[in-house]
Amino acid sequence: MPSPPENRELSPYTGWTRAHWETAADRLLLAVRPYASPHKALIGLPGPRPSRSGARSDGLEGYARTFLLAALRVAGSGGHDPHGHLDRYAEGLAAGTAAPGTDGPDSWPLLAGTRQAVVESASVALALRLTRPWLWDRLDDATRHRTADWLLPALGPSPVDNNWWLFGLTVAGFLQDTGIATGRAAATADRSLARIEDWWRGDGWYSDGDNRAFDHYNAWALHFYPVLHAHLAGDRALLDRYGPRLRTHLDAYVHLFDACGAPLPYGRSLTYRFAAAAAPWLGTLTGHTPLSPGATRRLASGALRYFHERGATDARGLLTLGWHGPHPPLVQDYSGPGSPYWAAKGFLGLLLPPDHPAWTDPEEPLPAERADTVRPLAPAGLLVQTTAADGLVRLHNHGSNHVHAVPGGEDDPGYARHAYSTRTGPTAAPAPADNHFALLADGRPTTRGPATPAGTGPRWAASSHTPLPGVTVRSATLAHGRAEVRAHLVLGAPEGTPVRQTGWATTPGGPRAQLHPVHGFPAGSTATELPTGETLQGPGSHTLALHGTTSGPASLFVALASLTGIPDPAPVTDLARVRVTGPMLHVTWPDGTTDRLDLGTPGATEARGATGAPGPAPSAAPCVEGHEGPRTG
Repeated sequence: MPSPPENRELSPYTGWTRAHWETAADRLLLAVRPYASPHKALIGLPGPRPSRSGARSDGLEGYARTFLLAALRVAGSGGHDPHGHLDRYAEGLAAGTAAPGTDGPDSWPLLAGTRQAVVESASVALALRLTRPWLWDRLDDATRHRTADWLLPALGPSPVDNNWWLFGLTVAGFLQDTGIATGRAAATADRSLARIEDWWRGDGWYSDGDNRAFDHYNAWALHFYPVLHAHLAGDRALLDRYGPRLRTHLDAYVHLFDACGAPLPYGRSLTYRFAAAAAPWLGTLTGHTPLSPGATRRLASGALRYFHERGATDARGLLTLGWHGPHPPLVQDYSGPGSPYWAAKGFLGLLLPPDHPAWTDPEEPLPAERADTVRPLAPAGLLVQTTAADGLVRLHNHGSNHVHAVPGGEDDPGYARHAYSTRTGPTAAPAPADNHFALLADGRPTTRGPATPAGTGPRWAASSHTPLPGVTVRSATLAHGRAEVRAHLVLGAPEGTPVRQTGWATTPGGPRAQLHPVHGFPAGSTATELPTGETLQGPGSHTLALHGTTSGPASLFVALASLTGIPDPAPVTDLARVRVTGPMLHVTWPDGTTDRLDLGTPGATEARGATGAPGPAPSAAPCVEGHEGPRTG
């Protein structure tokens, strides 16, 4: 399929239009066809290994997630389906439900016996809901009855106590629309929404279960399903409840996208890639967004094009398990070859008609391109830092943990680092951890484990963790422009305990990292460079590291760090002046802003600032991934 021509007048940042989205969807759908079972009920894609749920479940996953993509493609065209996508999925629906739970070549697993099938039932139900006039209403009664029977177990309690509750909500919404088991469906919807209410933390953020897991699941699950359900049901009361939450979330979420288009690689299930664009599209679809139509399309098209140009699909046109290309450390045990096709959610914008301003207004710049920003996300204990000169996004983590994080357990690289960016790491074992502060016990670096948030402020975030029994590390990050002050107060460690502070893991041709000792490290010491192997950005990464030793029961270590896409950056020591008095940091930034932060008292960390005149901005430079800002012609 030839690519549509770019339109730099309409889309000065990406060049892409609605036609590019339609073409991308068709290419993805046509590429999976050779891997369908005889009657198209399973799509068994090639991959390095099956998921923990087995090959049949993986085949259902391939069907369900690409069916959702086909539904968005056809529903967005008002039923126009020149490639016959829906006919294939209708045939698969009939075959998959004919004898579910058996060993037939097209048989679907039962929800009761295969937990992962509950996840896929939501994509099947949502696809049927979106395409009802062109598929469901034209099915024979027997197929409709069998499909309903297969879906009904999803109305039971969720087998996993996190965002999975919303799969039952999604199935319930479709069954309510079609008049099937409406009483049970309504009860499931109420129960599901009540459960996620327990995890609402305010200011646009949910935790993903009874924990502190804050990541992209906020956008592509916890906001996505309730708001889309309310919209499709025409339920004004629900939309009035969940829509403003989505709007608030998007006001911060938009800062997590690089000028190059990359969403921030942080958390789990990152192989869903441009599904990160689903929530911004949904805000526009429902009218609950702080973003202009042109900014929404610029964000979404930027994300889709970013992955399109960096090997997200292989030579066969199949989405791979990874970020750019395949990257095994990124893959969870629940992920199978069909898992990346949850990226289908990123095509939600196709439900907007072609004459909607989101498709017809000129693209507008992202926040990362407009101005330098340091913004705390208080409920999550996160601090976002962006710089307009290079469009780079960094996230400092002082409060988000993985679902399974336990003291003394292995760190999850997607959650346990102190910092993440759109153009670096994270590193993977056995390589040293990037952006990590560790004590070296018997030569082995300690893990971070669950971080306990200690607060956020205008330019800072703080937390504590327990790397060893009886030892506490209180940590804080202060940020301004591209500069970061990283501070760690070690309490209770024996005198002379070695410590190590690592910085950003950069790959050849990537951004430039700096790490400079300020306090607690040996006088005259400089950072060494550690080889840290392949990251999701590519092979050959290196990470700067500082080494020191504790000097007593309370030892403070302070360093200055920087990550930038600007060529030949000035030394990071030019970007902040730090004075230490006891556990107190006094920081003066180049524009006259000052901060004071106290690590000495648990729960009393604070920062104070007074803004002076802004300093000179560094000269703009293209980002290393190829972004050159808006263009014409």
